[in-house]
Amino acid sequence: MAYYLTDGIYPNWATFIQSIPLPQGPKAKLFAERQESTRKDVERAFGVLQSRFAIVKNTALLWDKEKIGKVMKTCVILHNMIVENERHGYAQIDTSEFESGESSRSSKVKRRESIHVGDMLGIRREVRDTEKHDRLKADLIENIWQKFGNEDE
Repeated sequence: MAYYLTDGIYPNWATFIQSIPLPQGPKAKLFAERQESTRKDVERAFGVLQSRFAIVKNTALLWDKEKIGKVMKTCVILHNMIVENERHGYAQIDTSEFESGESSRSSKVKRRESIHVGDMLGIRREVRDTEKHDRLKADLIENIWQKFGNEDE
């Protein structure tokens, strides 16, 4: 299940991972620092993309994950190209490797299939599972500690 880094206004659902308001101990402090820093970076980056590309502002609830991922990657690439162009002026680039003719991929947006009410209730119950939230947060705290806990030594 995917999760989102959030601030304290969101409920303790399995899909929302908040920081620790008053972290006690080195693991909790490191997790809080990393979570807050990463969340702010993502918010800033997403805000930049929303201000530049209308497609990012619009709702994508009916798109499949693959399509959303491709749109976001494309917007990031285009943004980086624009920034690079503005920073260094126009540079001639060989585009021959990108000009391969017709693409075999369909440009139609895939829509989610209809979901049965029972499935929706199950998904809703899973998302709101506070025990799953607590396990995920504990796992993330431990993972951050394993990866970055000894950097100061």
